Amino acid sequence: GMMSTADISQCAACGNKGGDDLKACAACKLVKYCNVTCQKAHRSNHKKECKRRAAELFDEALFQQPPPKEYCPICFLPLQFGPEYIKYYPCCMKVICSGCVYAVEAGMTSSLSPCPFCRTPTHTSNEEVIERCKKRMEANDAEAFITLASFYHEGEMGLPKDLKKSIGLCMRAAELGSIHAHYLLGQAYYDGDGVEKDMKKAEHYCERAAMGGNVIARHYLGLLEGIHKSNHNRAKKHIMIAARAGYDNSLKMIRDMFTAGHVTKEEYEETLRANKDSLDEMKSDQRDRTRAVDIFLKNNSSL
Repeated sequence: GMMSTADISQCAACGNKGGDDLKACAACKLVKYCNVTCQKAHRSNHKKECKRRAAELFDEALFQQPPPKEYCPICFLPLQFGPEYIKYYPCCMKVICSGCVYAVEAGMTSSLSPCPFCRTPTHTSNEEVIERCKKRMEANDAEAFITLASFYHEGEMGLPKDLKKSIGLCMRAAELGSIHAHYLLGQAYYDGDGVEKDMKKAEHYCERAAMGGNVIARHYLGLLEGIHKSNHNRAKKHIMIAARAGYDNSLKMIRDMFTAGHVTKEEYEETLRANKDSLDEMKSDQRDRTRAVDIFLKNNSSL
């Protein structure tokens, strides 16, 4: 059974009052032991309670207010979601928003604009890009691993399309602690892209990414909980966090949930307000202009 807090000063297995020498159970922090032998002896009694409390602690961490968004190092505005809004520069390891990239490119007379942050001249060949990435990979820069992974994923920069290699590079970036890589792996396992579809692994990677503040991973968790596990209350929590952070697809889902009666009027209005605040935080004239140019080019690509 569960121990009272008064018992925490003694070993849960043998009752020895060890004071500061006792080690807490790493999973649940509810009980303490003299050593591994005592812990093993108590395992069958403690297992159920430990599992329940460990799940509670994990949920507390999973659903708490996400950490602040990442910022562009030039304009200091939060970065928008999605690869089309950001660009990684291996010369200085910076992820820069599309608005600041466009501002530099628009002022250039040649197509070879330098890095907006450190002014390193732009690469003149595919080989040079890959060389720069590999140099940063030697310094264990996770974002460089992800960039090379994206080249293999798409078959870009003169590299062959190789999904296995792409996943391997993402795995390495995740080992280096990259939130972005955890999200990409979660998405790959969710879609079966380069790996066998695996919802358990998708959930694992998306949870780590969401706890690190990745909003799209948070949206995927909502889909996993709602569509694949029918845990609608947990799904709603995830989708709401992502919608409030400014993710459009999540807001659309919250709107549908409200229409279907699964979200209260108060929850919906509060989500709308938070969503608008998040979007306003990420807005700038420069970014709006970049978006307008992108849309124009897309619509007139046949010209």
